[in-house]
Amino acid sequence: MAVTATEPATRASTVPTYRSGAAAVTAGIVLLVAVLAVVDITQGTAAVGPSEVFKALTGQADPDDASVVVASRLPRMAAGLLVGVVLGMAGAVLQSVSRNVLASPDTLAVNAGAYLALGVAGATGVSLPMIASSGVAFVGGLAAAAVVLGLSGLGTGTVRLVLAGTALMLGLHSMTEGLLLLFPEQTEGLYAWNQGSISQNGFDGVLQMLPIALAGLVGLMLTARRVDALALGDDAARGVGVPVRATRATVVVLAALLSAAAVTLAGPIGFVGLCAPALVRPLARRFRGFARSRTSMPAAGLTGAALVLGSDVLLRTLVPENRAVGVPTGVVTSLVGAVFLVVMAMRLRDTAGAGAPDRLRIPSRAVFLATVAVLVAVSVGLVIASVLIGDSKLLLGDVVNWAQGRAGRTVSFVLDTRVPRVLAALGAGAALALAGTLVQAVTRNPLAEPNVLGVTGGGALGAVILVTTVPAAGTWGVAAAAFAGSAVTAVLVFGLAARGGYRQNRLVLVGIGVASGTAALISLLIVLTDPFNANKALTWLSGSTYGRTMPDVVPVALALAVGIGVAVARRTELDLISLDEDTPRLLGLRLAPGRLGFLVVSVVLSSSAVACAGTIGFVGLVAPHAARALVGRRHVRVVPVSILLGAVLVCAADLIGRTVIAPAQLGAGLMTAVIGTPYFLYLLVRGRR
Repeated sequence: MAVTATEPATRASTVPTYRSGAAAVTAGIVLLVAVLAVVDITQGTAAVGPSEVFKALTGQADPDDASVVVASRLPRMAAGLLVGVVLGMAGAVLQSVSRNVLASPDTLAVNAGAYLALGVAGATGVSLPMIASSGVAFVGGLAAAAVVLGLSGLGTGTVRLVLAGTALMLGLHSMTEGLLLLFPEQTEGLYAWNQGSISQNGFDGVLQMLPIALAGLVGLMLTARRVDALALGDDAARGVGVPVRATRATVVVLAALLSAAAVTLAGPIGFVGLCAPALVRPLARRFRGFARSRTSMPAAGLTGAALVLGSDVLLRTLVPENRAVGVPTGVVTSLVGAVFLVVMAMRLRDTAGAGAPDRLRIPSRAVFLATVAVLVAVSVGLVIASVLIGDSKLLLGDVVNWAQGRAGRTVSFVLDTRVPRVLAALGAGAALALAGTLVQAVTRNPLAEPNVLGVTGGGALGAVILVTTVPAAGTWGVAAAAFAGSAVTAVLVFGLAARGGYRQNRLVLVGIGVASGTAALISLLIVLTDPFNANKALTWLSGSTYGRTMPDVVPVALALAVGIGVAVARRTELDLISLDEDTPRLLGLRLAPGRLGFLVVSVVLSSSAVACAGTIGFVGLVAPHAARALVGRRHVRVVPVSILLGAVLVCAADLIGRTVIAPAQLGAGLMTAVIGTPYFLYLLVRGRR
């Protein structure tokens, strides 16, 4: 399946003329949605089965049973139906106008933009009615979509859009979570809303969002003919009198409006806008009726409703009722969507080159030494500041006394807790930077790094599984679990992307899909386990050094020592592997064993960093890029500079996170995402030139 801008999304001339089949398929989808809706009404925590539901619908039930059906079951079903329809249609039209099969409210960061806008509104302390909240969410979602489309460009391929959306989503989420920590009272309930649940308390929410949804759906149907013309190409559309720019702007605004309505009602329900059009698209090859937007968009909407209701039914079927009520529907749809993303990545035609975009430049030795000296000085300054500054300010004399065992009880307590945190930040940052350097060299992919490729998420999943199932697990146990999770994820991602030689698009898209899946599994695990263990698990996910002790630092220090040793000893091999496929072979270098060895080292580094400081993103991406920009491409120079940059970045993020709002704290992972997102987006913009 082609995904480039020049190829039309549909080919009317090659589609068989099975008009009656389209009607039959649509009727089948409607029947499926109806069945799922009926089953969904009969499920819940209250002992209200099918017979009680039937009696309630016919006015013969007990008042208590009727109250459960009318106030809870029916609104939940209606919300699922409405959310699924609007997200399915929004995803279908976004994919049509962008000519990108991966465009959806999720990949355009619409949900994250709406989340941040509502977080900002909540932080002001002003209580808004639902209609006004929908307007705020609409503005935030539309702004995020505009940024992503502006950075990625319409019809310029899939990976740039997904990367821009993912990066912006991570940055916006970090900013929102920061607001939640800074204004916990004003934003109460917003975090639970962000998990995405169709559970409702009455019909008020559905009835308030229904007019907005209808307005958006009618608007999309009115633009359906123009959307079909856009699918033929910009020139062809202009030739038949379609205003291309105005049509695209109108459709994106309507899609953002629909997404905002869904987000306001039920929170982010992930990947429905991606999966529903993907399920309908193959039908257009068999039935001519689905080749036109006027019929394919409603079919995508119905499929979206089936996905949402089916996920809710599946959840309540597999999970005990008393626990299923706490599992957001969005977690289930995210799991399904992650699998979809991986499958679609495997089927996409990868047209991106594998060469690194960095310019070939060789700075002088003096520049390299000066860069290292400056970074060492900055690192030392940051370490001193991190040790002295915090909720309790100390002097250098206090540190000297503590080192000599002559400090008082208060100073000893502060430094016993603060010094391991500083070392953990330094070690995790350096390990992630070195892991990113190795992965980018081996895959020759400038966008590859452990977090984007899902390796960090796999490590977090392994650590969270152990923490939630074995609360007494020690440092080495958590590190081993993180390594196992990272190793399994790495094998999965690199194994799936190996076909065709780790192509740029496929590797990154598979990694993002696996990362989304691990995030959904972690959320599901946390919800289903004991809440006391869940709090401990959430600490890993926020990328915080809070509560770290000296034994926690030992695994990452050992991994870092091994990684540095390997990178320094095999620096020439790294240079050759990062060039191309032919040069190493001509020089007699065995590529496969070399790549495998470097990937194993990077997995060990990533998992030890996760075990030490939780999930911290962007360091493995930003540090190697910045190092190459400063000292060139030779790894004898890139490795030490990248390690120093990673340590400085995480140490600075940790220092800022635990001092700006002291005694409250922001995780280092949140701060690195806020710092790293602009640089990541800059890389994407530079790549377009």
